[in-house]
Amino acid sequence: MAKPVLSDRLARWYLQLQQFEITYVPQKALRLLGRCTFGASHKEGAGAGVVFVTSEGKVLPYSLTLTQNCSNNVAEYQALILGLEIAVDAKQLPLKVYGDSQLVVNQLLGLYEVKKPELLPYHNYAKRLMGWLGDVELEHLPRKDNKQADALAKLASTLSMIDKEARIPICKSWVIPPIFSDDEDDMLQEEENHVTEVFEVEEEDWRQPLVD
Repeated sequence: MAKPVLSDRLARWYLQLQQFEITYVPQKALRLLGRCTFGASHKEGAGAGVVFVTSEGKVLPYSLTLTQNCSNNVAEYQALILGLEIAVDAKQLPLKVYGDSQLVVNQLLGLYEVKKPELLPYHNYAKRLMGWLGDVELEHLPRKDNKQADALAKLASTLSMIDKEARIPICKSWVIPPIFSDDEDDMLQEEENHVTEVFEVEEEDWRQPLVD
């Protein structure tokens, strides 16, 4: 079959470009990547923090208080499991997971053996979730580079020592109300406007414990 006749303009471009060595490389399809970062704290009480970033760039921070006494490694596993469950619900694939617990990450990668029996249920459940998701990449992230999830975990750990409900004032750039008034009721109302309820424990927990 004869080649189609090129137009004058295309023919001129063709002759000029022949002096260059040009190779066509097709553009690869973009992969929307979900990202999950987890950490845990066990200084006062047990707390876990998860930062989940969807493929659209939406940031979902979670601060989880663990009401039962547990080791730091168990708290790390529970933080990871929370992030994986979020990914399952949101159908976020592929998923990249960062964790500051080298032990948990390497156990799930098969580099470390799970020697403690109390970690096995969490390890097996996390592996099952990763199997459901399929396209999951796991990577260790030093705690110094995991500040956001670590801060959420420390917040949850601290709040685990408080009663059922706590009211914490949020100060953006001032430490006193920005508007002064001679009326004491107005002053109290202004202070109330800058108080946010951030912690509440429900009587029943919908989550089923992995270990009784």
